[in-house]
Amino acid sequence: MVAQKGKDLLLKIDSNGLGSFVTVAGLRSKRIAFNSETVDITDADSAGRWRELLAGSGVQRAAVGGSGIFKDAQSDTAIRSRFFAGEIVDWQFVVPSFGVVEGAFQVTALEYTGAHDGEVTFEIALESAGPVSFAVAP
Repeated sequence: MVAQKGKDLLLKIDSNGLGSFVTVAGLRSKRIAFNSETVDITDADSAGRWRELLAGSGVQRAAVGGSGIFKDAQSDTAIRSRFFAGEIVDWQFVVPSFGVVEGAFQVTALEYTGAHDGEVTFEIALESAGPVSFAVAP
């Protein structure tokens, strides 16, 4: 991937359950992490006592996090209401010139902070709750 501006990464939510994705926040910092647990199948006959893993058997997950300011009151409401309801909805994480990660996620953390001489900011964490797809950018 070539150098990218961090501000170009977008976090979008399916606003109506029909695949209509809208950008929900002005995220100032963002991250996405993919993890895959391993299944150790090492035994007494393993060559040189080196660990052996079972291919394709571990649990996979994706985590998205970010902080920033809400784009508008509707964005704040969309995220906050889904957090308190414990809803799992489709989200997109767009990385221009790289691709789009899409799947069902649950908001697992939502924090608000603010200083007396600044704006209110928030931090959000999402965890995958099903298969996650990746589509390469055209």
